[in-house]
Amino acid sequence: MNILVTGANGQLGTELGIILEKSKLADNLFLASHDDLDITNFTAVRDFTIKHHIDTIINCAAYTAVDDAEDNYIKAKQINCIGPQNLASTGCKIIHPSTDYVFSGQKKQPYKPTDETNPSTIYGYTKLMGEQAVTKNAKEYVIIRTSWVFSPYGKNFVKTMRKLGATKKNIDIVSDQIGTPTYAKDLASAIVEIIPQMNPNNRGIYHFSNMGQCSWYDFACEIMKLSELKCKVYPIPTHAYPTKALRPKYSVLDTTKIRDIFGIEPAPWQDALQRCIHKIKEIERQ
Repeated sequence: MNILVTGANGQLGTELGIILEKSKLADNLFLASHDDLDITNFTAVRDFTIKHHIDTIINCAAYTAVDDAEDNYIKAKQINCIGPQNLASTGCKIIHPSTDYVFSGQKKQPYKPTDETNPSTIYGYTKLMGEQAVTKNAKEYVIIRTSWVFSPYGKNFVKTMRKLGATKKNIDIVSDQIGTPTYAKDLASAIVEIIPQMNPNNRGIYHFSNMGQCSWYDFACEIMKLSELKCKVYPIPTHAYPTKALRPKYSVLDTTKIRDIFGIEPAPWQDALQRCIHKIKEIERQ
């Protein structure tokens, strides 16, 4: 099996590269950054997959700057929609991560894959368009919506909080947005489990996150505690921290389907966070 991972320098792409290289699932593994492959160029995508006899694509490339996307619709659409369309049109199997931002965030119970989508941001809208492009063009596909991704790599909430916690006495964090943190390593492990199980009968949309739910405030408090930082965290409402793009008030994902179909059991987010912080400290000591 020849596997292509796009967006290989990001949080999920990095974790996938590490796990796939150890798993020996791929006969040949291609970890492609934007410099290696421009997914918005169909000719480049087609030629790459033919040249390297790619069987399976994991598309980790995405435009994830939520606020900046409000002023950069064309760029966000190119990466989040046209790119997935090009990859899905190659005839390869494709696993395509998506986002909780495809939902309005107005629900009070965990979102199921079958729930109505209604994004309130350009980012969410272009990611939804990407999902639709994959379902329309790919023969075998798995779309995995996830949320609040963190890892020891790249930019994310955990690393930002640790940096602030080490330099400030107190910080204010939004307490009325509820979701579920997801460790990129756990999502990557789930994807690696799914690859050999893919077939036309289980193609579709799934949800994956770690288990449980919390606010950004709760998340920040746990980060400080596990990092042994003395920075005080104070809760504030969303209106006290205005942003260009509207964040979902509630975006917890129901992971029942991915557990039932693929036998994947997500770990609690607190456990995942503890493992991530342990890894961050290990990297810092090197």
